[in-house]
Amino acid sequence: MNDTQAAAPAAESGWSEPKTTALLVLADGTVLEGTGFGAVGHAVGEVCFNTAMTGYEEVLTDPSYAGQIITFTFPHIGNVGTNEEDIETVNMAATPGARGVILHSDITDPSNFRATRHLDQWLKSRGVIGLCGIDTRALTSLIRSKGMPNAVIAHAPDGKFDLASLKKEAREWPGLVGMDLVPMVTSAQRFDWDETPWRWGKGYGRQGEDSAAAEFRVVAIDYGIKRNILRQLAEAGAKVTVVPATTSAEDILALKPDGVFLSNGPGDPAATGAYAVPVIRELIARDVPTFGICLGHQMLGIAVGGKTMKMHQGHHGANHPVKDLTTGKVEITSMNHGFAVDRASLPANAEETHVSLFDGSNCGIALKDKPVFSVQYHPEASPGPRDSHYLFDRFVALMRTRKAAGAS
Repeated sequence: MNDTQAAAPAAESGWSEPKTTALLVLADGTVLEGTGFGAVGHAVGEVCFNTAMTGYEEVLTDPSYAGQIITFTFPHIGNVGTNEEDIETVNMAATPGARGVILHSDITDPSNFRATRHLDQWLKSRGVIGLCGIDTRALTSLIRSKGMPNAVIAHAPDGKFDLASLKKEAREWPGLVGMDLVPMVTSAQRFDWDETPWRWGKGYGRQGEDSAAAEFRVVAIDYGIKRNILRQLAEAGAKVTVVPATTSAEDILALKPDGVFLSNGPGDPAATGAYAVPVIRELIARDVPTFGICLGHQMLGIAVGGKTMKMHQGHHGANHPVKDLTTGKVEITSMNHGFAVDRASLPANAEETHVSLFDGSNCGIALKDKPVFSVQYHPEASPGPRDSHYLFDRFVALMRTRKAAGAS
């Protein structure tokens, strides 16, 4: 290349610098520039990273991600589009879930027969702000070294931002510790559920059609429950009634449940536990078979006398190895949590049943003297793909034993 060629203007060479239309403003004042997509506006939250290679629609509609901005470590997100079947939030009219999404690469056109919409249009319709074109490896490395930062994600097609205001909002947001986010994701009223898991060529079924008729009555307390959890319970033979997070123990027991399910959800378990833990304690005292997942697991830990703690970077992904200490088997699990049960705080009657093979953190407990257990991960998300479905069978076994004892 000669000097004349080297000095050629960028316009003549066909190169154009991409316009900054989105920002990620961290609480420490760091600003990352990129290209915006999805909804226009700004939102504040905690930035985490998710290592899943697939399932982005399920991730983005999981109510457990309320209050968070998700960075996907896998670079190609959106390539299979979106559809109306893979949404996880129960309330289809609402849009609980992630406040923002960060990608490495721009979204490609969908290439899947199930796709009904481009991810960009889908995000716009759900009010989720997106940013792409940044080094997500560097952001992930930052989170791993410094922890999950509070930040504001902003998208303005004209590229004009009030940077001082965005920095102030990011700096002053209090963070998830002490924050009860369940009221924004729980159901407003009680309802029944009978939809069963998706099957090739058939889609979702109904209880009694592709599965056995309901054998047990299960009350699921909705702290931000996912649809596929309810499908797995229905598939296991449960007639499921979903109740709001603030439902009293008296009202739950009035439904005469064979078992109670404590769902996943967002926020600080200690904050939600202010009203949820007394209910859980009453159910335990009544010997009601109880199964908890994620936030339900954490609040069960508090209910039996344990404590929870904020994690450095959390667990977010579909490739987390967990060991079942009761069998010695290892499962590949799906996780999404920024708080964990402190095993050192658990009482003598609470047995640790599962442990993370990534960092050794607690992933499951069971009471030695009550029909009660829980796990930190999501067995319904099926990354194994069915490694963890046995947990629903364990729940059924507890209900069957208690029901048989009551009939004798």
